[in-house]
Amino acid sequence: MVRVIPPEERVCERCGRRDVWDEAERTWVIADEDGEKAVGNPHCLHEWDINGTYNPFEE
Repeated sequence: MVRVIPPEERVCERCGRRDVWDEAERTWVIADEDGEKAVGNPHCLHEWDINGTYNPFEE
């Protein structure tokens, strides 16, 4: 049986913004780092590090 494992974290390759998946809200939220939001550049067109090398399938 194959199981789909969605990503739980993503990082913008341009500005460093880090998001985590909030299962309760069922959406991405900005991660906290040292008590502050890791917002990166608010004007960035984020390019997330989840690409063709990410394999969401587990056997």
